[in-house]
Amino acid sequence: MTELDVETLRARIEAAFADRALLAEATHQRAVHDTIDAIDRGVLRVATPPAEPGGDWEVHAWVKQAILLYFGVRGMQTLEVGPFEYFDKIPLKRGWAELGVRVVPPATARFGAHIERGAILMPSYVNIGAWVGAGTMVDTWATVGSCAQVGRNVHLSGGVGLGGVLEPPSAQPVVIEDGCFIGSRAIVVEGVRVEREAVLGANVVLTASTPIIDVTGDEPVTHRGRVPPRAVIVPGTRARRFAAGEFQVACALLIGYRKESTELRTSLNDALRSFDVPV
Repeated sequence: MTELDVETLRARIEAAFADRALLAEATHQRAVHDTIDAIDRGVLRVATPPAEPGGDWEVHAWVKQAILLYFGVRGMQTLEVGPFEYFDKIPLKRGWAELGVRVVPPATARFGAHIERGAILMPSYVNIGAWVGAGTMVDTWATVGSCAQVGRNVHLSGGVGLGGVLEPPSAQPVVIEDGCFIGSRAIVVEGVRVEREAVLGANVVLTASTPIIDVTGDEPVTHRGRVPPRAVIVPGTRARRFAAGEFQVACALLIGYRKESTELRTSLNDALRSFDVPV
């Protein structure tokens, strides 16, 4: 796809998003379908990673707008997969053998999600607009929400929930960068960014407002919305005083950093044991 093609698509998508009546025209409908097809093939992404580590991700609002418009131009239809029947607007991805992705029944990925060659989907769900990198394992009952960006060589353990961030179109999606290990039943939502090679312990819950408290120094340091590279995060609580008394409120604790020499394939259990955390 040439730069001119992208600019033409963008102009038509932005115009149709501002005036939905334009969707009655074939050129604007085709722009929506072409954009979703490009996302599915990995030619376009909802957000692109920084050129240098630590930089900001660039969110492409118009690509999200195309996804929202796609729901408007698609009609409901019956989808049959073997003995299973569904009724939805968005078709499922197909041609897994050609794509080089291992998909274990009954894993489901919607058309408009891009999954790189070499990824593995255990029985799980990947929504439209998502991007899943090569060598990544999406384990059993894990959910990759709409527009979530999951890097290469990531492990999403059983039951992990990555939230979808489709609206507003300008909002950053959930980002899990290369080499991360996300523990069982962890939840990451509201555009939180987990930077490269970080580890989230089981049951960690991260929202945009969750305090991520670095307890490795003499004084606590609080982060929000972003997990530093190679950080090891576990669930925690902190005391807060309310009118009715003092209570423990959930937070996340940054208890250390993986060494550069640490094998990235090290299991979550091994990573946590190295910091004397019972697992």
